[in-house]
Amino acid sequence: MAIRIAVGQFHELTEDRLRFAAQIGATGLQMNNPTLPGDARWELADVRALAERVQGAGLTFEAIENVPTHFYHKAMLGLEGRDEQIENYQATIRAVARAGVPVLGYHFMPNSVWTTNRSAQTRGGAMARQFDMAVVEANADNLEALRAFMPTTLGRASSMPLFGKDGPVITEEQMWANYAYFINAVLPVAEEEGLKLALHPDDPPVPMLGGVARLFYRPWGFKHAYELAGGSDAWSLDLCLGCCSEMTGGKANVTEMIEFFAPKGRIAYVHFRDVQGSVPNFTECFIGDGNFDPAEAVMLLARNGFDGFLLDDHVPKLDGDSDWNHRGRSHAIGYMQGLLRMAQYLKAV
Repeated sequence: MAIRIAVGQFHELTEDRLRFAAQIGATGLQMNNPTLPGDARWELADVRALAERVQGAGLTFEAIENVPTHFYHKAMLGLEGRDEQIENYQATIRAVARAGVPVLGYHFMPNSVWTTNRSAQTRGGAMARQFDMAVVEANADNLEALRAFMPTTLGRASSMPLFGKDGPVITEEQMWANYAYFINAVLPVAEEEGLKLALHPDDPPVPMLGGVARLFYRPWGFKHAYELAGGSDAWSLDLCLGCCSEMTGGKANVTEMIEFFAPKGRIAYVHFRDVQGSVPNFTECFIGDGNFDPAEAVMLLARNGFDGFLLDDHVPKLDGDSDWNHRGRSHAIGYMQGLLRMAQYLKAV
């Protein structure tokens, strides 16, 4: 399969989104945590109905990214009840695969993505997301403020572990044990069903937030997870180039991740975005304004055998934009389309 472009990162499958995908020239569609029935798992009939709508619009349903975090937060944290959650996650894998969706993305961040400023300014005054670790540290004992940095209801819930600077911690060693327990239980089911599980990097990529350690904040963590997978064909990456760019070292992480995982066929798809700066302080930006060269990244992907899809992700909010940032997404998708066509042309020369 050739590299291609999909539209995604929304919960509700509306006619407006389907028409936008067709009008912008995308061939496929991805959904992030789609709104489906079920408090603990998804059922085949519900996922299949979603897939049939996508296919009926003439699009390929490329992937579903993320189930509700409360479906498996006990597995991430090693809490009592994790085995039941894992059984339900296995059932969800079967439902997604049998509905004809080939990829299920997931993360291992039990206390979510953190953002300290949702209205920072980037080029021309467009609004963009920002993370500043100094703001987190200044509020280290203000749990209410820390919860405000998380976007999800579960992340902000009082039941979710979150500790002040002098509180207990969930260590990296504990989190690795939890990840190994989870992945060893779900990978065999994904293999049986012919589905790829695609791991998303930590965002922001720092070792710990709110007393909970993170695992996927540097290239080593992904390489270690790859080793833990034992060569399973079901293990892959949802490679967010923005998260890699956010890591200490910036652009170098983008290059390292592509050159290590793409030749192995371990990148299912790519979030194509970038930031200015890196941890401890970064701000999202338009493609081409950030740490890495987007043309170089596309060429690296192509030359290293990547054959998945590129996807719009977080985008700046332009003046007059919609809640879903149609204008910002149109810019990102058009930019990717131009880069991809140039890469195809240069490869043909």
